[in-house]
Amino acid sequence: MADPKGFLTTPREEWPRRPAGERARDWNEVYVPGALLPVIGAQAGRCMDCGIPFCHDACPLGNLIPEWNDLVTRSDWRAASERLHATNNFPEFTGRLCPAPCEAGCVLAINQPAVTIKNVECAIADEAWEQGFAPPRPPDRLSGRTVAVIGSGPTGLAAAQQLTRAGHTVAVYERDDRIGGLLRYGIPEFKMEKRHLERRIDQMRAEGTTFRTSTTVGRDVAAGELRARYDAVVIATGATTWRELAVPGRELAGIHQAMEYLPLANRVCEGDLERSPLSAAGRHVVIVGGGDTGADCLGTAVREGAASVTQLDIYARPGSERDEATEPWPTYPRLYRLSAAHEEARELRSAPAADADARLFAANTLRFTGDAERHVRSLHLVGVDAGRRPLPGTERSLPADLVLLALGFSGPDRDDGLIDQLGLALEPRGTIARDPGFATHVPGCFAAGDAARGPSLVVWAIAEGRAVAAAVDRHLSGGSTRLPAPVGPYDRPMTA
Repeated sequence: MADPKGFLTTPREEWPRRPAGERARDWNEVYVPGALLPVIGAQAGRCMDCGIPFCHDACPLGNLIPEWNDLVTRSDWRAASERLHATNNFPEFTGRLCPAPCEAGCVLAINQPAVTIKNVECAIADEAWEQGFAPPRPPDRLSGRTVAVIGSGPTGLAAAQQLTRAGHTVAVYERDDRIGGLLRYGIPEFKMEKRHLERRIDQMRAEGTTFRTSTTVGRDVAAGELRARYDAVVIATGATTWRELAVPGRELAGIHQAMEYLPLANRVCEGDLERSPLSAAGRHVVIVGGGDTGADCLGTAVREGAASVTQLDIYARPGSERDEATEPWPTYPRLYRLSAAHEEARELRSAPAADADARLFAANTLRFTGDAERHVRSLHLVGVDAGRRPLPGTERSLPADLVLLALGFSGPDRDDGLIDQLGLALEPRGTIARDPGFATHVPGCFAAGDAARGPSLVVWAIAEGRAVAAAVDRHLSGGSTRLPAPVGPYDRPMTA
């Protein structure tokens, strides 16, 4: 513990964001470049090095948080990088994208603002790259065994890197034209610039992992043929089947799923398109869904120049303090949080119909109405109580030229034929069934990530990738492995 009184003398200070008006005019990350490093040593010094660090349990990766906090206070970036990478393959991803359940589990958070664990993690990762502490780590020798990983999101990438470093010959199959899955085409550039992703992919190529893009397993290559070609197969295709909104008027033009909208904006940033065919420029946008995907749509619409943009959340506005009766420490509480996108919409007054930022809380969509050309023009909603029952007298309508549905995902896509060709069993909720060792009932086939767990956080995706790699390595080596397995297939986040 570098500073025994740090948590008493140093207030919490987060990585500052650029002014809303400035960052909404570009697609760069929202934070002030270079502003984190000068403050992060003191922030790491707020860590109390608890006897029982609950931040470990709150993080599915088991990140060694007190250890690398202490090393950061001493400016020992090499050792901090080693401790961080010992449990996390991609800390620059989680340091930017994870909602930080570790901070909710910080012991200091019982009665004070938590340690800025996520910012410290990001600073270590960035310094590791800046100072050359993250070189490729190819295996000393090859095992002679081969593995196919289907899907290149965080689960697939983590599994592939672990297995490659263990000496197996690994090929990653991706149906899109670039590697990264949702990290590439689902996460907006302003949340994570794709240079961070490219850097890791280059590292993995140098270690020996091969990548095969524009290849849909089940369509471009038969799933059975792939299974016969490799000693093991890891299915990490994600949960890409989106939930629908069954209300009158859903068939009108101008109503799209979030994952139809977001990839096009990312392709503009990649240089593939000059302008998105679903651009929000000059349009009245309504986003149905109050989660992170909805916030990503919000920030994207603001940058595209929407005439107005409103986000509907069916839940009531949460409070700003933890409810100890229903969500006691160290669980992750539902609080009123202001993302960068909501901050932009509030300060730029992009959502005149909203309550405080861009959101209408406790709002349920009733129907859509359109014009003579069958294009959506209005969304009709009603206020609801805690049981989602309509409240009399609260019906209203919003102008809507573009409606984006961000209602979450239910399970893996079956249209490509992968699941049916392999004859994989499914759980009642539509995810791939697996045993305690991540194995499906098809010999040599393993399933991990959102495809088997269901939609979850990036930190759980990476943890599953590391754990399934250990299971595959054990299968290939005949019963033993030295790879870590931070989670089991039935583990879940802490709840009350």
